[in-house]
Amino acid sequence: MDENQAARVNTVLQNPDAAADVSAAVGQAIRRARDAAGLSMRALARMAEMSQPFLSQVEKGAASPSLSSLYRLAHALGLPPSELMPPVSAPRGVTVLRRGEGRELPVSDARDAASGRLLSAGSGHVLEVVEYRVAPGADLGGWFESDGEMTVYVIDGEIEVVLEHEGSWRLGAGEAISHPSDIRHRWSVVGDEAARVLLAVAHTRPAEPPQ
Repeated sequence: MDENQAARVNTVLQNPDAAADVSAAVGQAIRRARDAAGLSMRALARMAEMSQPFLSQVEKGAASPSLSSLYRLAHALGLPPSELMPPVSAPRGVTVLRRGEGRELPVSDARDAASGRLLSAGSGHVLEVVEYRVAPGADLGGWFESDGEMTVYVIDGEIEVVLEHEGSWRLGAGEAISHPSDIRHRWSVVGDEAARVLLAVAHTRPAEPPQ
């Protein structure tokens, strides 16, 4: 590998001390998108089904939103969710994530929320990839929807996927389902064993880098 190739290879390390910087970056992205859309904080909070005080804390970087909250905000703003997510990989070149690296975010705001590990997300990305680890009974944030197409692949365990007005399917290890992301969808763990699930979403356009 020559120097130019090496320069394109980024090993992304998770730094717990950077949590405040990540929250600040997410808050700035939301505020920037809200201003561009010409929405007041009160209007966006209402559209995203959250309280205005919580949105204010998020925009200030004083609170970290869950994946469910980010999806609702992105839907209200007409943006790919990745545009509001903390970057975990470079939009161009090669990014390597080692075991235990990436960004961990709760799926919902509930105390028993499942967690999602961001493997690909952030400005400049068309592809969003999240690894979920879900214990039986863990909260998964209800209904989701976004732009683009998505595939849910079960690594371990068993889940039930529900697509609004389309039906429901049970998936075991090694099985997958693909569908347009704008069909409202949700899923839950089946049985007493935890599930590990990989979600890949191909958005219709990349999240734009901040200007």
